[in-house]
Order: sequence, then C-alpha cells, then structure tokens
Amino acid sequence: MELRQLRYFVAVAEEMNITRAADRLHMTQPPLSRQIQQIEEDVGLPLFERGSRPLRLTEAGRIFYTQAKRLIDEADELAPLTRRLAQLAERVVIGFVPSTLYGALPAVIRAFREAAPQIELSLIEMFTLEQLGALKGGRIDVGFGRLRFDDAQLAREVLVEERMIAALPQDHPLANGDEPLTLAAIARETLIVYPSHPRPSYADQQLSALRDHALEPKAVHEVRELQTALGLVAAQVGVCLVPESVEGLRAHGVVYREIPDARIASPIIMSRRLQDESPTTALLCQLARDLFRPA
Repeated sequence: MELRQLRYFVAVAEEMNITRAADRLHMTQPPLSRQIQQIEEDVGLPLFERGSRPLRLTEAGRIFYTQAKRLIDEADELAPLTRRLAQLAERVVIGFVPSTLYGALPAVIRAFREAAPQIELSLIEMFTLEQLGALKGGRIDVGFGRLRFDDAQLAREVLVEERMIAALPQDHPLANGDEPLTLAAIARETLIVYPSHPRPSYADQQLSALRDHALEPKAVHEVRELQTALGLVAAQVGVCLVPESVEGLRAHGVVYREIPDARIASPIIMSRRLQDESPTTALLCQLARDLFRPA
C-alpha cells in the first residue's frame, strides 16, 4: 500500500465526506471512491460503515486511521529532519529546561565551545515535552529535561538524580536549623509548584514527592516559572521544592534547607535521536556525561 493511498484514506476519515475529501485532495470523487474501495480490499475489512451519513469509521477503520496518520506524520517530518541532519557538521542546537542552567549545563556549553570552536552552538529554552517533538522534527539535536518518558525514536539517559531541597521564607519557623526539616512539615504549608503548564511537568514531580510519602499539601499554588515561585516564597505565600543546584541562585528573602528524612530527587535527562550518530552530537553528549557525573 502506498503512502498516497494512506493520504486518501486519512482525508476521507477526517472530512467524513467523499466530496469534501476530493476537494481537499484536488481530485474528482469517482477515483477517490475507487481508491478507498481498493484500500478496504487490501485490508480485507470494511473501514467505513455502509450507508451512514455522514460517513463513520468502523472499529477497524479507527485503528487503521490511527496508524495511517502516524505514518503520514512521520513521512512529513522526514524532509525537514534530513535537511537539519545535513547541517550537523556546522551547527548543533540544544533544547533545555531553565532549571538545568543552575547545574552543570553551562560547563558543558563552555567545554563544547572550547573543543569545537568551528561549530555554531544554539540554545532554545523549552519544556521537556516540547523537546520530544523538536528532536523528532530536527529543530534541536540534544535536549536536557527532567521528565521520564519513552519514545521509540529517541535515546534518553539520566545524567544525574538531583536531590530536591526546600525553599522557605527566611523568617519562617521552618527556616531555622534548630530541628531537621521533614516532608510532613512541608505538607502543612502551601506548596508553590511550577510550571503550571504544560503538564506533566516538574510541578508533578514536586507533588509526587509528597504523595509518594502518603502526604498531601495543605494547598497548592501554581505559577509559570521558577523565579516567580521563589518570589512568592520570599513574600511568604508558601514554600517550594527545588532542585539542589538552585541553591546557587541567591534569591533575597529565601532560605534553602535539606530534607533529611526523605530521599526525593529530580532527574536531569539527556535526549537525542536514535539515528543521530554524528561526531558533533557524540562530542556534546560525552561532555555532558563527564561534567554531569556526580563528584
């Protein structure tokens, strides 16, 4: 079965009308109807319910549509991806979530520029889920994020499991170091989480850190970014769980404390395309492995 035929089927399935689908495909109705009939003969099952107006997919048709749409989307990504891969000898693009900049990522960038000064290096801030599509579409070459997910087209590796610590208002009773800080004490406060969207995100890791210990925060306040969360902590709106490397960000009015009773962590995960074996990407990834390695 040809990709052209899959496009015919998808057009009819989405328009639910042969005439509109034919207009969309810039062809006449009779040959389109014959193509749909041929597809059904090849599959050996009816894909549309006979006599229904508008057209409706059968259960087999819905399954076929899902797979056909996936194949078409992957085929449409092929040309831009090939163009991007052809440029790898001259340029590499990194996607990153902002919190990774407080850790080893700046050192990775400096080391790469020293090792390959002839290569243009670009950086794009994007959420972990955005990195997935950007990698497969060839818009970035390596991504640094915090969410775990599986994708058959991507290679993903955890560089470090970064301990999570508490960010507290400096005048808050929990901010003094007289007694060890506990997750149960954090749960009795308003938990400020970020980012508010898209989800899932690091916000869900913060909430899971409590729920994994059978705890629920007294209240949850969602914000869009880390800097806003720390500003609200300083304003005594609530408390926040942040990666340990954020401690280097000295926000006025904020105190950072470890939580000894809980082993909670947020991973930094490096992602790349499985088929990308270029020396440029290999160099960048090896530098990241070396510099993110726990001391």
